[in-house]
Formats: sequence, structure tokens, C-alpha cells
Amino acid sequence: MPPPPPRFAVTPEEIDRVVADFYAAIRVHPGLGPVFAAHVTDWPAHEAKIAGFWRNAILFERSYDGNPLQVHRDAGNVRPGMFDVWLGLFDSVLRRDLPPETAGAWSALAHRIGRSLRYGVVEQAVSPGGVPKLG
Repeated sequence: MPPPPPRFAVTPEEIDRVVADFYAAIRVHPGLGPVFAAHVTDWPAHEAKIAGFWRNAILFERSYDGNPLQVHRDAGNVRPGMFDVWLGLFDSVLRRDLPPETAGAWSALAHRIGRSLRYGVVEQAVSPGGVPKLG
């Protein structure tokens, strides 16, 4: 049986470029840069892994093996409020690097995934009495 068609028109090379440009922006971001720097010691390997994640999510390749929710939970310094900043930065890279229709489709997928990750982190990040830590 052939693989399903891509979710939207994007090439593996475009995915690689978006991921590389996004992480270049992350490394200099005053809020997110230190969070990533605390965990990423090999940027090319990290970017390749994340590009594999997106190729799997968009192109249905089997190029990613991981658990993003568990990674974000285990990091210890990822806060739910960071996801809006992450998505805003990601959206700016998408708009800069891709045609509007492709950028919009990828953004919608990223926001769905981001909501799921944020929810998973919020569920784990609670204060005494069960109040979510949103910051």
C-alpha cells in the first residue's frame, strides 16, 4: 500500500530550511534560547531529529522516533506560557520561508500540536491544590 499523500505541499528540503532557520532564531531569543541551550548540546543532531518529526507529521515518513510530550515534561524548565512565544516565532519563520498557503497549513498543524503539548505540560505543572502553573 502506498504512503498517504502529504498533509500539504512542502518538500523535505523546505522542512529542513524552516527547522534550521527556526533554531537559528531560537538560539538568539532572550527567553527561549536559554531553555533550549540547557538541553541541546548538538544543534545539528537536534535539528535533524526535529526535521524528522515534521517530515513524519507532514509527509508521513517514518523518520522520527521519540516522545515530544515526555521530553517537554522531563526538561524541568519548560513552562506552559512558553508555547505561545515558541509558536509566534515559528509562525514568523514559516511566513518568511514559505508561500502563504503552505505557511498557513503548517502553522495550523503546529498550533494543534502546540496545544496538545501545552496541555500535557499544564497537567504535569500544578501547584498544591491542583492549580495549573501557567507561567
